This record gives sequence, C-alpha cells and structure tokens, in this order.
Amino acid sequence: MQERVKAAPTVVYPESDGKPMAETDVHRNLMIDFIQMLKRHFSDSNDTYVSGNLLMYYEEGNPRKSVSPDVFVVFGVSKKQRRTYKIWEEGRAPHFVLEVASPSTYRHDLTYKKDLYASVLGVSEYYIYDPYHEVNPYFVGYRLVDGVYEEIGLVDERLPSLMLGLDLGENEGVFGLYDPRRSVWLQPLEKQIEQEAEARQRAEAELAQALAALKRLEEKERT
Repeated sequence: MQERVKAAPTVVYPESDGKPMAETDVHRNLMIDFIQMLKRHFSDSNDTYVSGNLLMYYEEGNPRKSVSPDVFVVFGVSKKQRRTYKIWEEGRAPHFVLEVASPSTYRHDLTYKKDLYASVLGVSEYYIYDPYHEVNPYFVGYRLVDGVYEEIGLVDERLPSLMLGLDLGENEGVFGLYDPRRSVWLQPLEKQIEQEAEARQRAEAELAQALAALKRLEEKERT
C-alpha cells in the first residue's frame, strides 16, 4: 500500500503584532505626516513604495522574523496596496527607514534595529527621531557603507538623505522634510489642504473685486 505523503503545513504570516501604532498622538501624527508627504513627493514614480507600521517579514518560513518600521521607502517595487511586506517575494528591502523613538523604544531602535537594518536587511539609510527630545541624541541618521552604518553629518542643521533626495530636520520646531532642489519644506496633507483652501479664497476674493470694479466701470460709462 502506497504511503500517503503529508502536505507541508501552511505558514501563516500575521498582519498585526497586537501592538499599538504609536505611543502618543505626536508620534502617530508624525508617522502619518511623513508617509503622506513621501507618497505625494514620489507620486509620479510607479516603482516607489512608501509605507509604515506594516509588518515586514525577512525570513521565508519563519513568521517570528519580522519588523515593523514606522516609515519606510522601497525603490524598484510597485506601489500596490499590501497587507504585509515579504522581502523574499518583493526582492528588495527598504532603502530608507525612519523610526519615531521614545525613551521606551530608543535603546531597541539604536541597538537591535540598527543591527538588523544594517547587517540583515541592508537598509541604505536609517534615521531615528524623538519628537519630545527626551533621549540623547534625539535625532540621528546612518548611511550604509560597505555593510556598516556610518553616522550622517548635519548640513545646515539638517540630515541629508541621498536615497530620498531630501533633507530631514526641524523647521520652527516641527520635524519634516526639506527639498534642497526647490528650497522648500514639504507640507503635510492637512497643511496642504489648508493652504489650497486659502489660495482659493484669495482667488475668489480677487475675482469678486475685479467683477465689482468692472461693474462700476460699466455703470460709469452709461452715465
């Protein structure tokens, strides 16, 4: 009698690790703002994927080997919606990672994650930022050189990202992204909507003034 071969068990890669997205409103809002700004910045690129707080698996067959970067960017993959990110399927690890730190996560970010991103995943650039400035240094960046992270030096009080073509830093106390080619700070979606609304209001007011002036001129010509 032929022996029945047992099928290999299906490996399940959970979509959640049960942990909250962020410790505080400030941490969460910063993550969301960065993801939105980067998505908008790379909106014309079909092979640039921007995400964050998404479970990333880096060893096939082992769901315990995972990490969830707060913000990350991958070049050379499609920007389709994903439930998880499996590096062996995508063929690429992130090129840029930002971790929004706090006193409770800082040591983990600066030791375990730093080693994981450099030695295992090969993340080209890794940044750590604490919005409350409760750790020292509260803002630091690393660039991968020959498999080892080297600290990135400040330029005009900002850390330049060669991967993004943008600088990371604070502008009037708010952490954000600066585009050195256009000499402008990228604006979060909420701020962009506010500015666009203000621009529409100004345009409508100018149009109303022009129409009123035209009407006065027509009335003057008739008299």
